Parts: sequence; structure tokens; C-alpha cells
Amino acid sequence: MADLRVMESVAAEPQDVYRLISDITRMGEWSPENTGGHWLRGAAGPAVGATFKGNNRHGWRRWSSKCTVTDADPGRKFAFAVTFGPFRVAEWGYTIDSAPSGCTVTEEWTDRRPGWLRAVYPVVMGIKDRVASNEANMQITLRRLKEAAES
Repeated sequence: MADLRVMESVAAEPQDVYRLISDITRMGEWSPENTGGHWLRGAAGPAVGATFKGNNRHGWRRWSSKCTVTDADPGRKFAFAVTFGPFRVAEWGYTIDSAPSGCTVTEEWTDRRPGWLRAVYPVVMGIKDRVASNEANMQITLRRLKEAAES
């Protein structure tokens, strides 16, 4: 299991950053892999237990996953668990801490893929090193989020 954590200082109010992060329809604006998502089963926004479909791409490969919000604390934290079919594959979270010049955003990823799925993943998804890929993507995501929040 891998755990990653990437941080970025943002010159914006925590509530404003939270609104951007928790708007899953806009995630494709900052993520190099996620292309956005939509709420499922009548959910209209972030709330614990709400579900959404996240859409992703890597090269020519496209896939979707079901996500369940596990934390929705405005201005502080947005987190969700990801499943692909019957398999729990990841947990993602964004923690926002107030700072004198705005806030610090920490993006976290926990790999929950079963061992056999990790073994076939490079062939199926075309990503040889999921940990390194996610770390690079998380840095890009937070840099783009910072630009959007500060503009």
C-alpha cells in the first residue's frame, strides 16, 4: 500500500479553495488525469455518503470509477473513497489549513488496490509506476488549483 501527500500554499480563503476542490464537475480543470465527474443518485454536492462518478484518462485509455464522499467539512476537508467495480482501489483527500497568507492545501492518496490488481495495472492502464505518476499529477493538480484560486 502506498501513501502520498503533496502540499501547496495558496493565497486564498480556505472556504474558496474548498468550493473549488469539492466541485467534482471541475476537477478536470486542474487534474492531468481526471476529466471531471458528476453526482449520482440525486446528490447535488459534497456531503458525507454522497456518491459521484469520476471520469479519467491516460493517453487513449478512458475509465470511470465510483466515489463515495467520506469527509465534507467546508473550508477544512474533502475526501472520498474510490471503487472500480467491486474493488476498493483508493482514498483521496484534500485538507485545508489556514495560514497567514491564505491556506495550505494537502492532497493525499492511499492505494487500496488488491495485490493482484497492482500486478496487472501497468499493462491494463499503461501506467508503469502508479505511485510516481500520482505524485507528479498531484503536484500539477495543486499548482493549477492554486492558479485558479488566486486568480
